Parts: sequence; C-alpha cells; structure tokens
Amino acid sequence: MIVVRVGVSQAPREIEVELADDADRDELGRQVDTALSKPDGVLWLTDRRGRRIGLPSGKVAYIEIGAPGEDRRVGFGAP
Repeated sequence: MIVVRVGVSQAPREIEVELADDADRDELGRQVDTALSKPDGVLWLTDRRGRRIGLPSGKVAYIEIGAPGEDRRVGFGAP
C-alpha cells in the first residue's frame, strides 16, 4: 500500500490518501509532475476504496509519497 501525504497552503493539516495495493509509485510520480506543471491543473488521486480526490495544483505546498503512517508513531509507543 502506498500512502500519499499532501500539504495544502494555508491549511493547518495535511491530507493523507491511502492508494490501492496495486498502485504504481513511478506512474504516480509522473501524474504528480504533470498536474503540478500547470498552475490551474488538478491532481486526481483514487484511494483504495475507489473515491476520487481532486487537489488544485495552485494550493499544493508539498507531496510525500511513502509507506503507511505506522512509521509516524507519537506518544508512549514511539521508539
């Protein structure tokens, strides 16, 4: 499973989308590059439940393509 975290400008929280198990990380990178190259573009992501999420490229601050969020533990369970 691939998790995509998107920081949105002027928003205090990031958006986290869990993609399907068969998602291709390289293809996702190309989609991000294409969508963000246009100032009025939209990055469309489809989560593992089939829902589509559209993110306007002008509002995207950063995108992190990585592993599931279990490596970001906080609190007593943190290493």
